[in-house]
Amino acid sequence: MSDTIMIVDDAAFMRMMLKDILTKNGFDVVGEAENGAMAVEKYKDLQPNLTIMDITMPEMDGLQAVKEIRKIDAKARIIMCSAMGQQSMVIEAIQSGAKDFVVKPFQAERVVEAVMKALK
Repeated sequence: MSDTIMIVDDAAFMRMMLKDILTKNGFDVVGEAENGAMAVEKYKDLQPNLTIMDITMPEMDGLQAVKEIRKIDAKARIIMCSAMGQQSMVIEAIQSGAKDFVVKPFQAERVVEAVMKALK
């Protein structure tokens, strides 16, 4: 059974790009969400091995969603991604329980490397 991944990003084309990178590299994308609130709900149903989440989203941002998901599952594996290379957000994401951080625009090798590392 391959590892299951959920993608969370408010931009549909970003979700599509990520899904493309992941499926081409043999990963199973089991779900997508367009904001943090949806991500928390879908996480309960899907229980993915890994979640890749944008930081800046409407309704509930990625940092808040990480905290909520970690309340449901303390062992949740989450990789954060954002276009902004803001040091404070990266630090906050890691402190909130994120395993890694990927900067947009995505580089396929970096995404795959982060996913492999997080799934170990």
